[in-house]
Amino acid sequence: MNDPVSGPVSDPVRTGRSAPRSAVVIGGGLAGMLAAAVLARYAGEVTVVDRDVLPDGPRARRSLPQAHHAHLLWSGGARAIESLLPGTTDRWLAAGARRIPLPTGLVSMSALGWFRRWPEMQFLIACSRDLLDWVVREQVLALPNVRLLERTELLGLDGDADRVHGVRVRCAEHGERPLAADLVVDASGRGSRAPEWLRALGLGTVDEEEVDSGLAYASRIFRAPKGAEDFPVVNVQADAREPRPGRTATIVPLEGGRWLVTLSGTRGGEPTGAAEEFEDFARSVRHPVVGELISLREPLTEVVVNRSTVNRRRFFEKADRWPEGFVAIGDAVATYNPVYGHGMSVAAQGVVALRTELERHGIGAPGLARRVQRAVARPVSMAWDLATGQDILYPEAKGKRPGRGSELLRRYVDRLMLTATGRPIVMKALFDVMTLSAPLTSLARPEIALAVLRGPQQAQLPGPPLTDGEWRIAKEPASWEPPADAAPDRPEDAADRPAGLADLGDTADLGDTADRPVGSADLGDTADLGDAAARETDPAGA
Repeated sequence: MNDPVSGPVSDPVRTGRSAPRSAVVIGGGLAGMLAAAVLARYAGEVTVVDRDVLPDGPRARRSLPQAHHAHLLWSGGARAIESLLPGTTDRWLAAGARRIPLPTGLVSMSALGWFRRWPEMQFLIACSRDLLDWVVREQVLALPNVRLLERTELLGLDGDADRVHGVRVRCAEHGERPLAADLVVDASGRGSRAPEWLRALGLGTVDEEEVDSGLAYASRIFRAPKGAEDFPVVNVQADAREPRPGRTATIVPLEGGRWLVTLSGTRGGEPTGAAEEFEDFARSVRHPVVGELISLREPLTEVVVNRSTVNRRRFFEKADRWPEGFVAIGDAVATYNPVYGHGMSVAAQGVVALRTELERHGIGAPGLARRVQRAVARPVSMAWDLATGQDILYPEAKGKRPGRGSELLRRYVDRLMLTATGRPIVMKALFDVMTLSAPLTSLARPEIALAVLRGPQQAQLPGPPLTDGEWRIAKEPASWEPPADAAPDRPEDAADRPAGLADLGDTADLGDTADRPVGSADLGDTADLGDAAARETDPAGA
């Protein structure tokens, strides 16, 4: 087979020996399927075990309730998946997903102000979680040496404290039985019982840490207005510095002409599942733009609430002993507040780490599992620091409080966020980190620190940078009858609406570009965002 994903399983350079190896993946979600795709190159047989019956199309699965809420695949994760399964991005787009340039296709109010819609610096993939998973699953299950065991319960690991030899499973058809494997990968997600399984083998307790802001999510799908095929992602973020619960509202365009609207609130400010309260909550966040945009839209679903949002990390990489033949990845290692959208991207980068170690050492190499676990921890650590550093600041958040030294760092980050609203070079650095495309340390590069010291070069936007055309699309009456108390259409007078393109104040004459998002016309300190990576060309213009 010439498929670059499958590869020659008997190649002694890659496998360490000519006889086929076997692998078991626990969990058939995104992380599990990506792991199976990699393992298919190094094992003669890869068995994916899942307790569900996986859909044969882009439909919901029972054990993934978070799929009802907004999911963003950042460019760092999308590139990782593309490297693992070449052609996946094209398949997503062909199935209805959108590749949205950042910040061009983003209308976002950060804690320090509205982001400008400059030319592309990074990107995200926007679609339903069901579609995203299905495109990956369809490719992986087509590999000849990958098999799926559905409706199968994982009972535990077979082996001892030195080596895992496989797993024990149970299903209705075959009862309880062992599955031998040279490598077992736990991709069972947030509910993973890996610490319990390891203790049963005679290993010690795995250190864990939790940070809980008490966040709850409420989501509902609406029919998008006509002409909204290129509508931006719209997001109003919370400000953790304010002494009140953090509330957010987000619109993510989905395939099939739909908008997924997700609201969130930390402890004391949570949204409810009441449909009649949904729009009011969307208007109650720091800016009412999301509530305004959905006021005339037809709801297609009921409101779905989810409270499984605790940041939880298991420090497997620090365990005193670690058995050969067992690796944990994805949400089995760490889960994050979904508001940051990092879970899928971190999982994909963890699988890239698995592939790297397999390429270097082969599936049967001594110490492989330990090396993989430590490599997986690197992208986990970055996402963990981003999520928990913010969440612990909310009122009544539970978890380890930051030390005194973190106050200086927090002030720098606040200044950086403010500067990003008015300097492209800092915005580029921020989005590189947010999309998991660059390490946190890149925010302290000398040129970035100097720009942060200078502060924003352009005045803050007075309101959401939606174009006149986007506002017109949002005001298009729906075919259904909205409730009698629905908000009226926005006035025609541009002076009465939040800032769109024509009234941003820092552009001279946009001519016939009035329906275009803020682009090169107002870059101010940027000549070209291509290979120059948003370098400043006016060092004196502070």
